[in-house]
Amino acid sequence: MEQSPLTQQARPSFLPKIASLYESLFKEGYEAEKSEGFWTEFFLLKCYPPGMVEILRPLSSDDLLHLQPQTRELFRRAVSGIRSGIGPQDDIALDTLNVFLREILCKRYTNISSDIIALLTGLDNVDSIFTDFVASLDNIIKNGRTVELRYKAIQTALCVACGGFQTGLLSYFTHRDFFPALVKFINDPETQLITYDPFILLGILANYNKFEFQNPYQLRLADFVNDSTIKKIVREIGIASSQARADYITIQDDLPDGWSLGGVLSYVGLGTISGIQKPKTPPPPANPEAIKLAFDTLPSSKAAILLPIYEFANTNKLFCYQLIEYQEPGTEESPICAYISFTSYLIQHAHRSLRTTYYARTNLLVLRILLEDQAICKHLTSEENKRRVRLCRQRQPHLPIVRNGRVLITAIIDTVINGINHNLKKKLDVDLYILCIAILQRALSYLIRTRTRLEYHWSELWRSILSFIRFLTVYSTDLQELHHIHDLIHNLVNLVALALSSGDSFLPGAAEYDDLFYKLVETRDILTKFSDTYQLSIRPDSSIPVLISVSEHYNRLIADYTSKPAKSKSKNLSPQQVSEVIKSGYETLSIKSKDGLDIWDKYREVDERVFLKRVARMVVEDLKGRKGLEEGPCAI
Repeated sequence: MEQSPLTQQARPSFLPKIASLYESLFKEGYEAEKSEGFWTEFFLLKCYPPGMVEILRPLSSDDLLHLQPQTRELFRRAVSGIRSGIGPQDDIALDTLNVFLREILCKRYTNISSDIIALLTGLDNVDSIFTDFVASLDNIIKNGRTVELRYKAIQTALCVACGGFQTGLLSYFTHRDFFPALVKFINDPETQLITYDPFILLGILANYNKFEFQNPYQLRLADFVNDSTIKKIVREIGIASSQARADYITIQDDLPDGWSLGGVLSYVGLGTISGIQKPKTPPPPANPEAIKLAFDTLPSSKAAILLPIYEFANTNKLFCYQLIEYQEPGTEESPICAYISFTSYLIQHAHRSLRTTYYARTNLLVLRILLEDQAICKHLTSEENKRRVRLCRQRQPHLPIVRNGRVLITAIIDTVINGINHNLKKKLDVDLYILCIAILQRALSYLIRTRTRLEYHWSELWRSILSFIRFLTVYSTDLQELHHIHDLIHNLVNLVALALSSGDSFLPGAAEYDDLFYKLVETRDILTKFSDTYQLSIRPDSSIPVLISVSEHYNRLIADYTSKPAKSKSKNLSPQQVSEVIKSGYETLSIKSKDGLDIWDKYREVDERVFLKRVARMVVEDLKGRKGLEEGPCAI
């Protein structure tokens, strides 16, 4: 059958003219400089990222180094374009640089600093051209004629900051102070929906070589007291945290069903009374392997915001206060609740990858910093600051559901318990667990000093800690040679001893205190084996004798109790009978705990130097590969 002449034919595809100019610029055999007319036309035609990517991405670093005349001329002309301040040349120059620099800076070079300088400017011209480039970006961010142009300048600066993070190029950003321009951009009412990138850029610049020299952005963060700007940053933290958390929830929605009258009526077969239709058959469960693979790709690059959060929290007390207190009117979830919630998802999945672990540890460092500030702790335990926090429930065991608002410190403790319960493995991440125990120690120390009694499911905390001790005992052969394992064990034992000796200062009632002793009595054999396995009894600073003596004290009382025929006909006592023995044993119990169990060393960033450098490199790699940068500047 012949095809109808009315059949629609496929339209031929036409490439923009700028694509042919890219071809002309980067073709082999280029020697003579292009004419002024070529460059005028080049920066009048709209940037076409796919065309430039198609040419540059297949090239290796060595191939690019053979194209130095072209790359240098393009960079010099683009810098002149953005410095001119004339539209549309400056706009197109920023778009072009964003794509060009992204492709240039993502290659692997033998000598990264010298090779990139050779590609962009040459050693003789690097100071003059790059100084102009950085100054032009700063001026556009501060005084650009449109928000879109200013945002593109931030994206270009962020592209250079990430791609050149391990080079000397970022020194030009430290010589030129971008802080006022970035703050002005964040403060602008027209930019309130795009504060993520300037905050990220600020964090990257503040992190650059901060252990090698006095980074000026660190000083800027420490001295910053503009309340309105900090509130806008905190708002963005809440948005980014909830968005990054949503990626986990999309894979597995773990929100427990809430109570409702309709649910109760349906449960007893009277659903028609409530007007609720019979629920549809739930979809079949997804492939577990597919779920695992999906979780392994998380968190998204949105988590990069966790690095500047850490930088700000470690240097600025006002930021810490606003992070805890601020909530935008009309919103259901405050930024701190979203942040703690996202942390719970990170730490529950920390075992999946080193990347997830690093992000989880970064957030835990922030929580530790918050808990070391007594004024912040007062807000974390204030009844006026009760909030609802959604915590991750994507893996068993689950902690009890708390549907009503509660003081924030209890949500932090729950997050840490989740971390302890869900990252147990033979190759234990000792540093992660040391940080978890440190957070618990600081939380309990504050409660003890202020005699703050919290309503909380304390039994879950004791169960998790003693289960962790059991794990350390059972798998001691695999764990004993791990770096810092003995520091972890020392801190863990001291934490239990602290709770034993001062439980009456923070536990709400005798029942919670009795429960701690009950669980300790249950683990008598484990504690003894734990002490022998790690040779704790020969360490003069260990608190293990306190735990064992308490356990032995009550086991003697239980033995005496069972030996009385009138009291018990069975050698195995019921939980109620054990509780009676525990209560009666307080009179003869003597807990000789060591002094200073509630004293801890204040956080010193230099102790985490190696880890923080790794986090910075990871964040930079995440930002280099994120979708927004991959597609080039976004329209606003």
